[in-house]
Amino acid sequence: MDRSFILKNQDGHYWGRSKEWVDGSDRSRVAQYKHRDEASNTVFELSSKDFGLRAEIQEMALKDGKLPKLTISPIALPDFEQEIEAEFKENNAEADDSDASSEYPEQLGNENSEPSLENPL
Repeated sequence: MDRSFILKNQDGHYWGRSKEWVDGSDRSRVAQYKHRDEASNTVFELSSKDFGLRAEIQEMALKDGKLPKLTISPIALPDFEQEIEAEFKENNAEADDSDASSEYPEQLGNENSEPSLENPL
């Protein structure tokens, strides 16, 4: 009997070969490990990057060298590109706001005052 180990998270998604979570609809995209310790090491690496991760290692009996049909998660996969894009826009907006108010404070509010020609040293 051939067996394989796979990783499943708290949302019912499976760790994929492409190093991202997949829903299990395409079994060929799910990462498989021959040994439990390989799967355990992957869980350790993933959970060190994502403290909210709750992953389990599942032992699967292979049929003709392939995974059996997997339960497809009803929870939608997160769209990481949109999350990254939103964070980027948010960070840039915060940076623009702080730059305008703190980078050149002498130019804000004192448009009529003449610049000082005194030597600050």
